[in-house]
Amino acid sequence: MTALNLGLPRYRQDGADAPSMLGRPNVPGLVDSFGRVARDLRISITEKCSLRCTYCMPEQGLPAIPRDNLLTPAEIGRLVRIGVRDLGVREVRFTGGEPLMRADLADIIARSSDAAPGIDLSITSNGIGLDKRVAALVAAGLTRINISLDTVDRAHFAELTRRDRLPDVIAGIHAAHAAGLTPLKLNAVLMRETLPGAADLLAWAITEGCRLRFIEQMPLDADHRWARDHMVPASELLAVLSERFELTEAPREDPSAPAELWYVDGGPATVGIIASVTRSFCADCDRTRVTAEGTVRSCLFGDNETDLRTLLRNGGTDAAIAELWRGAMWAKQAGHGIDVAGFVPPERSMGAIGG
Repeated sequence: MTALNLGLPRYRQDGADAPSMLGRPNVPGLVDSFGRVARDLRISITEKCSLRCTYCMPEQGLPAIPRDNLLTPAEIGRLVRIGVRDLGVREVRFTGGEPLMRADLADIIARSSDAAPGIDLSITSNGIGLDKRVAALVAAGLTRINISLDTVDRAHFAELTRRDRLPDVIAGIHAAHAAGLTPLKLNAVLMRETLPGAADLLAWAITEGCRLRFIEQMPLDADHRWARDHMVPASELLAVLSERFELTEAPREDPSAPAELWYVDGGPATVGIIASVTRSFCADCDRTRVTAEGTVRSCLFGDNETDLRTLLRNGGTDAAIAELWRGAMWAKQAGHGIDVAGFVPPERSMGAIGG
């Protein structure tokens, strides 16, 4: 298996390797050289996960990040404050790995809420254990949740995730509804193995009052086995769903949102498709990412990372951290380049850097 790189960032903090700011306009936001502005902050808080999904993690899991290398709740709260106050961030999502694997998740959310009152705080989770923790998370300031669910067939779920935990995921979904975390969105990775059950999953989601979004499988698996000729494109999924449902195109709720929407049987229920590969939305990307070790990753498909943690822990001012962050985003690449000859996937997988 290809070795996994969970190492520290490629930029040092002595200035020698800091991102170039040449040509950048003097604006406070996270603008890049292609004119995009990042307002959506994704923070990965752990590489650990309670599942081992075949398209994300190897069976043995990812190499552990030393505890001292993980950002603390206080450090995360500080980055949220800087992002919102100084850099124009408008929403924050905590990812992983699995965020619920952090015992201090409620503290992370509470500190972030205190740092940026009124900001939208959400998590992307597999839902396992959520029923036991959702009340504390909502009390801390959690406003939304996306739950990953690729199939409602228990045997298939166990095969895909290498864990027989479907009832626990469903319990988490029900708990989120009961706690008022609505609209609740479900994320399903589109794969050959799950395509035959896609219509069943959509029917189940509608019955449960969830908004389902299918996501084209991207080359972000830890084992680097993704192949373009094996993936299921959005067009094929639409054809399969149209055999059972009447689909009509719906307007996007947010012009910058990546999901294309369709009304199901006339609505109001909808289904979304995030066609990351075949209908790239890189030109409209508004995301900035911070890894669990405190590095800025401007693009999921770029291996360069800019270290904020060193400044956080060595007396760096908020202004200095913000300026380094701006430089990282100014250097953002144009797109993922999956269709470019010689495309090489990033060394670090989705589980290591967050979605």
